[in-house]
Amino acid sequence: MKRTLVISDIHGELALFEELLQHIGYHPDQDQLILLGDYIDRGPHSKEVLDKVMKLSDEGAVVLKGNHEDMMVRALIDGEERVWKNWINRNGGTETLKSYGFAEKDFKVEEEEPFVKPAIHSKELEDHLHFIQNLDTYLEWEDTIFVHAGVHPEKPIEETDPYELIWIRDVFHNGYCGEKTVIFGHTPTKNLHKDKQGCSVYFGDNRIIGIDGAAVYGGQLNCLQLPEKVVYSVKAKEKKNSEKGETNDKQKV
Repeated sequence: MKRTLVISDIHGELALFEELLQHIGYHPDQDQLILLGDYIDRGPHSKEVLDKVMKLSDEGAVVLKGNHEDMMVRALIDGEERVWKNWINRNGGTETLKSYGFAEKDFKVEEEEPFVKPAIHSKELEDHLHFIQNLDTYLEWEDTIFVHAGVHPEKPIEETDPYELIWIRDVFHNGYCGEKTVIFGHTPTKNLHKDKQGCSVYFGDNRIIGIDGAAVYGGQLNCLQLPEKVVYSVKAKEKKNSEKGETNDKQKV
């Protein structure tokens, strides 16, 4: 029987991701890897993480979309001013574009000038955008749901706006009472724990399991092994930057 290994919110931290895969002894022929999104932004190696994720996908890993991948696609393809500035200025898009070799002068937009979406092109970036656009937002098993942010407590998942599945927070955390266990990332677990358990995996009383250890903020990258619920983690180096809350360009759900 294969192990099921679940990881989320890598955020450009390639070295931590590779260290964690080595730590758990991941082998695609013996394990089912499930990745819950947010491979990019804020960390230094978003392009390289996506390269790795695409290779893992080819080897059989399940790869889901996070809100940061969605922001990247909407900024670079749709190119609306609000979406672009939100991604670049508030949510780590600057670090992502730098990982593709672009300089800030290539994509920074002056506030006082009329907005024109910068022309950002490269073969690698276009391949990654195509890959991201075709990702699913959830995976449902008989007794488990895997999703980036969570599910709406009052809606069947197949009828839920994909936007909610990658952005939802409190409504899900506090209101979910379904029969299936929901495994998610998106919200750092230190914000879910009621005590001082730091960045460890959060096991909610209402069958929700949060695994985002805030690695990009100096926390840890977690892996949950199922069905045993064994947790593996690697610690990130402490960072001087304080954590900034991510923002979307719609009202948060």
